[in-house]
Amino acid sequence: MKQKFRFGRIIGIRSKNLLLFKVYKNNKMIKKILTVSGMLLALSLVVTPALAQTNGTMGATPTLTTTSTVATKIACVGAAVATREAAIDAAVTAHATAVSAAYSTRATELAGAYSNTTTATVKAGVKTAWADFTKSVKAATATWKTSRNAAWTAFRTAAKVCKAPAGVSDSANSVSEVSGN
Repeated sequence: MKQKFRFGRIIGIRSKNLLLFKVYKNNKMIKKILTVSGMLLALSLVVTPALAQTNGTMGATPTLTTTSTVATKIACVGAAVATREAAIDAAVTAHATAVSAAYSTRATELAGAYSNTTTATVKAGVKTAWADFTKSVKAATATWKTSRNAAWTAFRTAAKVCKAPAGVSDSANSVSEVSGN
């Protein structure tokens, strides 16, 4: 095969005996292979159901739960969710109240610290105000986390008892719960 190059590009290919692929005029062998493959496929589709295992009965026995039982299980999960959400709502309210009280206490203590006339007493008062604030916020956060985890644990236990179908519970969304910080 000869190639002409001009500035790094191929501009033409010359060849006398260039054979890219061979075309068969006689397709008898391909027809035989396709026919035999088709027959084997058809035979396997007919024989496979005949070889399937049975449970000894001729009719189909329904094993699915009825819609009323599923509805009852879903209602059970709904009640567990309502209980969980009420507990989380109470915990959020308690956390918000505790943090608000910590801010109010800090403001009062800082006002008292800055009413002093010496640098040492101001510095001590500010340090005490911030230490009390940090301690109060940490306690509120710890209480929130304990309450939140207890609500989710109680929910998971109640949801297991319900034995609801897969996908009914929203437990996978527990990671999107606020951290309380």
